[in-house]
Amino acid sequence: MRDTSPAGRHRHPGGPLQGRVAVVTGAARGIGAALARNLSDAGMLVALLGREEASLRGTAATLPNRSICFEADVTDNAALQAAARHVEENLGPASVVAANAGIAVGGPFDRTPADLWQRVIDVNLTGSANTARAFLPQLTRTQGYFLQVASTAALGSAPLMSAYCASKAGVESFALALRGEVEPDGVAVGIAYVHWTGTDMISSIDDHPVLQALRRHQPRFARRIRSPEQVAEWLANGIRHRSPYVYAPPWLRWCQPLRPLFPAIVARIARRELHTRARSELATDVDVMGPGGLADWRAYRSTGGPRRG
Repeated sequence: MRDTSPAGRHRHPGGPLQGRVAVVTGAARGIGAALARNLSDAGMLVALLGREEASLRGTAATLPNRSICFEADVTDNAALQAAARHVEENLGPASVVAANAGIAVGGPFDRTPADLWQRVIDVNLTGSANTARAFLPQLTRTQGYFLQVASTAALGSAPLMSAYCASKAGVESFALALRGEVEPDGVAVGIAYVHWTGTDMISSIDDHPVLQALRRHQPRFARRIRSPEQVAEWLANGIRHRSPYVYAPPWLRWCQPLRPLFPAIVARIARRELHTRARSELATDVDVMGPGGLADWRAYRSTGGPRRG
């Protein structure tokens, strides 16, 4: 919760983002950290929000422009309200807010503890709504841009990933509804569809047979894993243009007309994979995917959950 960047406001000449304030949740690692760097390079003053303060501070220290970091659980309304005040007092009102925080759990639904399943929904869906609620007053004053980071999981749900897929479909719906409400106030809402990205979250993909099978059956160009830096570049470009939809990678835009087909395709591949494996084999590992998600889950368990006020 401290200013970790060089003193003073470094202004970049030109560009629609220079000198404005951006907030990125889930900024401790992966796409969030890469997006914070990209926006800072574009001249923005960046507030990094997340669960791992040491990682947040490490990323903030590398940014060329003024930045702050604030450790907050996105499911904690009081913490996000405090973060919003801290951002405005130290950087100014936000013009860009990227709701990027997310976790995933792999494993059969009936073997996943109820509180762990619920935690994925709380972080990914409710956390995005909480982020919007905390920063909408600032975005309204600046006529800013809210970017909801979704996933291709919103296009077709995969077995063994029920909470994650449900949450990403949920954030897409939430962002679409929010767009219609805030557009008269001059606030734009974008939805980012992110495909396979080389973050810690998918480092254990080979341990999840359905995900492995889904990727294996995709065309070669669709199986490619993109770096967080490349994905962040696409997201930042969408932010510059206040795009209603951001596709990472860009070819995903051509998938939108085919969406009615995806559930049946995914179900067919998953059914074949599930029928070739013993149920005991599929149930051996129910786990949080990636160290970022593990950090959130451990912090949540150690504190008994966030405040809801």
